[in-house]
Amino acid sequence: MYGLIGKIDVIPGHRDALAAILLKAVSGMPGCRSYVVAKDPGDPDVLWVTEVWDSKESHVASLGLPSVLSAIREGRPMIGGFSQRTETEPIDGHGLA
Repeated sequence: MYGLIGKIDVIPGHRDALAAILLKAVSGMPGCRSYVVAKDPGDPDVLWVTEVWDSKESHVASLGLPSVLSAIREGRPMIGGFSQRTETEPIDGHGLA
């Protein structure tokens, strides 16, 4: 498996709108085992995204899906930056059947 954990710095006041865009785009992504968008309780302008994929190749292929490309176009103006990104190797876990 392949995992990513990323911190998205959101333009002030757009966190909920960006979260909705990200969550709308994830339906039906082949190879995606888990995609979690979370608010940062300490910063109203931060989202954390935790992803688990069958493989790195599945993740890379998802970036070409129409739903993902649309979300990128729609959400890009709301993103101030990506201040942290970590690749992981998930072992297993609840919900990762």
